[in-house]
Amino acid sequence: MESDSPQKQMPAPRIFVERTLALIKPDAIQKTDEIEDIILQSGFTILQKRRLQLSPEQCSDFYVEHYGKLHFPHLTAFMSSGPVVALALARHQAIATWKAIMGPVSSIKARETHPDCLRARFGTCDLRNAVHGSESFSAAEREIRFMFPNFVLEPIPMGDAAKDYLSRYVSPTLLIGLTELSKKKPLDPFTWLADWLMNNNPNKPKISDGTEGPTPRKAFHGDFHLLLLRFRFSH
Repeated sequence: MESDSPQKQMPAPRIFVERTLALIKPDAIQKTDEIEDIILQSGFTILQKRRLQLSPEQCSDFYVEHYGKLHFPHLTAFMSSGPVVALALARHQAIATWKAIMGPVSSIKARETHPDCLRARFGTCDLRNAVHGSESFSAAEREIRFMFPNFVLEPIPMGDAAKDYLSRYVSPTLLIGLTELSKKKPLDPFTWLADWLMNNNPNKPKISDGTEGPTPRKAFHGDFHLLLLRFRFSH
């Protein structure tokens, strides 16, 4: 028997995940909780979190692209003057979004043009500007590896590889979850589905008891988990 209304086909999920590194610099370390709240409210997932004290040599290696510039000695001295908090972040357009939240490099200029950005609120000058963010995709991969050498940084699937990854690993689990969702009919379907996917991830990782990682609710290790939480449907 034919239905009175045409059936709608569920569009295939698409991948919108990108990673970036955020650093809370020594001058803003007391504002870590406030900055982290802003990060989470902006739709980021915190993959890894680490508080550490960098040596001048480590700062030189991290900021190697600035080597030879006049501000380089001041930069390495400042960044090694106190603890920093490193955060590996993920979301759709993570790099551009985090750069927009940070604002212009100069905190003085930021207060004139982007008064609500982090550097306007928590920074004081070009050097002491509260936060750092990766400039590009390649920089993000390098910087995350630098700050989290033990973190397994799997490549994000792209193009045909992404479609194959989705069809093999994401879509089957997602279909089961959507079926359960239709049966349960929860008041908040998005949150219910997100929790269901977290609990039923076939590659669900074990959360270590180490001090470097964030709490289990914030730590989603592995790109399978990211893809499940960050899928989006076209309408």
